[in-house]
Amino acid sequence: MVTAEKLYEKLKAIHVGNPICQFTKENCELLLPAIERIEKLKHEKNAIILAHNYVAPQIFYSVADYTGDSYGLSKKAKESDADVIVFAAVRFMAETAKILNPKKIVLDPNPNGGCSLADGITNTDVINLRQQFPDHTFVCYINTTASVKAECDVCVTSSNVYKIIEKIPNDKIYFLPDKLMGENVIQNLKTKGVNKNIKLWEGTCYVHEEYQPENIDQVRKNFDGIEVLVHPECSSAVVNKADYIGSTSQMLNHVRKSDRDSFFLLTECGLTGVLQSEFPQKTFAGGCTMCKYMKSNSLEDILNVLENPSPKNIIKIDLDTQKRALQCVNRMFEYAD
Repeated sequence: MVTAEKLYEKLKAIHVGNPICQFTKENCELLLPAIERIEKLKHEKNAIILAHNYVAPQIFYSVADYTGDSYGLSKKAKESDADVIVFAAVRFMAETAKILNPKKIVLDPNPNGGCSLADGITNTDVINLRQQFPDHTFVCYINTTASVKAECDVCVTSSNVYKIIEKIPNDKIYFLPDKLMGENVIQNLKTKGVNKNIKLWEGTCYVHEEYQPENIDQVRKNFDGIEVLVHPECSSAVVNKADYIGSTSQMLNHVRKSDRDSFFLLTECGLTGVLQSEFPQKTFAGGCTMCKYMKSNSLEDILNVLENPSPKNIIKIDLDTQKRALQCVNRMFEYAD
């Protein structure tokens, strides 16, 4: 069981430019009653909590049983023997857990768990696209709903998108919904001499599309020797100036192995907070760019969903959609492993 002292030790190094991510010992003391109640309910209900790297640090470092990026958490959901899975992230991630575990109770505690990517395309859109491009393999980013995954052939995440699209035997690909990630894939394949006909949906992540190459230029000018880490949801103009491109967990692992002392991150600032906590001897810069959807998760909502979930908290997917979406997600594991 976490104590106020242990929690404060993890949170005190976090300074990402926003008051909601700055903590005192008194703050940690106030969080304890909810944390203790959540831990008790987890034990009673054989529940686990999965938390994405972007959620608030007081969740990440207190009640989460597993943390990581979307791919890592999908694997944990697939392997879990818990009866109840609480997914502190956004709605499409909880749906993915349900796709992988149709017989388990999957709970979404987030009252505002949308996503600009997942909300920007529907299964009807994909059905219509497949009629227009019948000879294309449809590849969906994991940031999509279960009904969209059910209409696609292969799912990918930011940690494996380059690898999987290169391995797909068909040279005709329709990638959705992230246009910027798709452009980065096309560019990456060309550097390897791989030519594929890749068509793209016009979606973007509202957080990552805001980053500009000038952000990197300015930081390099002011901080000699800083290493720039970029998420592949950023534009190609940004990615081209990066020292490392990867998912949130890949960035974390890269920092762990790097001999550099200072880093500039272009991704949602939740990861910057995690890195500040994990590597207090290193320096991390990054704009305080928050995902309003990820940061809508709270300890109070997790407690409420374990005590008395409402129908909107309980993930339900009809059997046909679940089976077809599962084929799409399982192909990801087949290609990635």
